[in-house]
Amino acid sequence: MKSIVGLSIIASTLVLAGGGVVPVAPKAEQAIERTLPKHALKSNYQVVYNTLPSTTDSFMGMFKEGMFYGRLRSNTFYYGWNAEGATRNSHLITGLGGSLVYKSANYNNFDVTAGLYYTRAFFNESNDPLNRLKPGKDTLSRFDYADNGNASLGVLGQAYLRYTGLHKTNIIMGRQLVETFYAKSNDTKMIPNTFDGVMINTKAIVKTKINVGYLFQQKLRDHTSAHSVLTRGDSNSTSSAQAQWSENDDTAMHKGLSYTRLKAAGIDTDAPLIVVDIQNQSIDNLKLNASFYAVPDLVSEIMAEANYKIQMDGFSITPGFRYIKQFDNGAGAVGGASYRGQLVGKSGGVLGYKDAASLDSQMIATRVVAKYENYKLNLGYSYVLDEADLITPWRAFPTSGYTRSMARYNWMANTKSYRIEVIRNGNSKGIYKDIYTQVSILHTDADESKGYSDENYYYAGFVKNFPSLDNMQVRLRLGYNDTEKLDFDSLDARFEINYQF
Repeated sequence: MKSIVGLSIIASTLVLAGGGVVPVAPKAEQAIERTLPKHALKSNYQVVYNTLPSTTDSFMGMFKEGMFYGRLRSNTFYYGWNAEGATRNSHLITGLGGSLVYKSANYNNFDVTAGLYYTRAFFNESNDPLNRLKPGKDTLSRFDYADNGNASLGVLGQAYLRYTGLHKTNIIMGRQLVETFYAKSNDTKMIPNTFDGVMINTKAIVKTKINVGYLFQQKLRDHTSAHSVLTRGDSNSTSSAQAQWSENDDTAMHKGLSYTRLKAAGIDTDAPLIVVDIQNQSIDNLKLNASFYAVPDLVSEIMAEANYKIQMDGFSITPGFRYIKQFDNGAGAVGGASYRGQLVGKSGGVLGYKDAASLDSQMIATRVVAKYENYKLNLGYSYVLDEADLITPWRAFPTSGYTRSMARYNWMANTKSYRIEVIRNGNSKGIYKDIYTQVSILHTDADESKGYSDENYYYAGFVKNFPSLDNMQVRLRLGYNDTEKLDFDSLDARFEINYQF
């Protein structure tokens, strides 16, 4: 009953916001172009800046001629289990907050950006214990709440200096949003995932984009301060309560790479994350991508991808292929082949891993994307070979675009996934006059001997800007997980309102 009432309220709100939906006529599209707000929000949560400060000829003008970008935000999460149990608790949690980002004008090829973010969580801990919160946990800092009862979270989310003096190149130094294959902002909650470091973005090579990053710290969405990119906290890293939430406590974090284990192995607990992205479109209709990451003395990966667009009369078909190779550079001996952190010797064979102390692994994925007018159909498949789990806990997902659906982690060893996805009314402006609709069905064939289980996941997502107010946007996301264990079936419902000014 609790889930039905919650969904009724959410659905009613979306219908009231959407009203009658009709296709946007060409003249209406031109009007949208002329009246774009200074910043908007795409369906993937990335911010589009339509108006930016210009250049200035004085140091004081650098700040006087800058611009502020504000955002008010409400995000509500309901998670309902088919049957509650010792570790399964249906719960409701809401976050209220926003952000204020300042971008200066450019002076002598330099400009600065700073962003303040705030969230306040509202939930009933007596009914919904902190350690059982699932998607809504990022509306507050669990570590701070367990330590001092603070349900508010205010952080400096962005603070960087940018240099633009090189040909078609930006050098960004400081705390920043990073959008690469292996690390992303993933701003789906209240505060984005950010990194402290240096990023170089260049288009100096014809028809090629290159991003190179040296990221020495991460600040996850529910943390007040930066932390290690690949260390899990424990009682030796902090004396505070719930030490496991003090460092990288992302859901996909390798739980065997704890502070104590890394110290015992003589490995730096503050090792950086090095990322490289290359995109090339020198050949007509062929898009080539290559990505690399490394955390020294622990683990690294390479990714290669090709997508070839076949243009036909009125529609297109794009087949794509992705390959990932993971290299164990020392992490397997410390934490094991499973990202859950079971550690045994090579002869142990725990949980079905052929070499339980090695993180060497591979993944292949393929898809076919068809586009017709404002519709897109994506048929995807991925297979992680029967070696080790993939380690990528920086809010980017190796199966993204192929078999990734909301909250689904399907890059464990010997896992096959199949997905069909349909999208309607996608656009790059972040203004959805017509309802943006995304629906998908994902089947995951997991390896039960490794502690995972098969599942079917049904997802529907909607984004809509208010008809008379482009700055106001509502989102509804619903995911239902159907497993072979009836008691573990669950509903994940999320409703969000954004007002940007």
